[in-house]
Amino acid sequence: MTVPELDMEQVAVYQRPDALSDRNTHYCPGCTHGVAHRLIAEVIDEMGIRERMIGVASVGCSVFAYNYFDIDFVQSPHGRAPAMATGVKRMLPDRIVITYQGDGDMASIGMAEIIHAAARGENITCIFINNTNYGMTGGQMAPTTLPGQKTTSSPNGRDVETAGYPIRASELIAKLDGAGYVARRSLHDPKNIRMAKKAIRIALEAQVRGLGFSLVELLSICPTNWGMSPRQSIQWLEEKMIPYYELGDFKVNPSIAEIKI
Repeated sequence: MTVPELDMEQVAVYQRPDALSDRNTHYCPGCTHGVAHRLIAEVIDEMGIRERMIGVASVGCSVFAYNYFDIDFVQSPHGRAPAMATGVKRMLPDRIVITYQGDGDMASIGMAEIIHAAARGENITCIFINNTNYGMTGGQMAPTTLPGQKTTSSPNGRDVETAGYPIRASELIAKLDGAGYVARRSLHDPKNIRMAKKAIRIALEAQVRGLGFSLVELLSICPTNWGMSPRQSIQWLEEKMIPYYELGDFKVNPSIAEIKI
């Protein structure tokens, strides 16, 4: 039997953003940190601001962000990224400054820094990855761990009577007068990924226009520490995380609402 030759022209439909470095990832299979990186890099390229960008890396799985972005980056102590970003932005007000932080970093040891940066209305943008655990250090309970969720430090599930309730960081920060734009999105399916990219674009546009503090929280999966496959993790995020961490815009100042994407 003769197989007919197919005359198929290969057409590139996507290419790596210039703002991303050309290197292999160290993240675990299924981790959505890589999706978040791609979205941020695409927005940077589309806005043409790569040469003006300065990122501040935190401590946690997000610590190696400077390996993946082809922009200037500095490293902060654990939880102190908003404080360092404040200093960078005040010294170099023409630069676009972002922090890239996980929930263990931002919502625990760094809670004071993020709260006061938002209260002061610092013109910086914070990208907050929420995967409900301390990913880098072994999957311990974080401030965002859900009630009843099992972690390496809560093997019987989070007991709210002894460990308290999870912190809804976006809702908390949105109450501060200095916050201009606060949104929560998710990285679990194409529709929500597109919405996450739009939120990142609005947050960075707000900073470019000098409209104050912005934060985008991204619900993310952690298959390794959750003890699930990537597919199971996505389903768990959709069924368990989103009902507790409602998606949406929690603060949009009128001047930011006028931004058209």
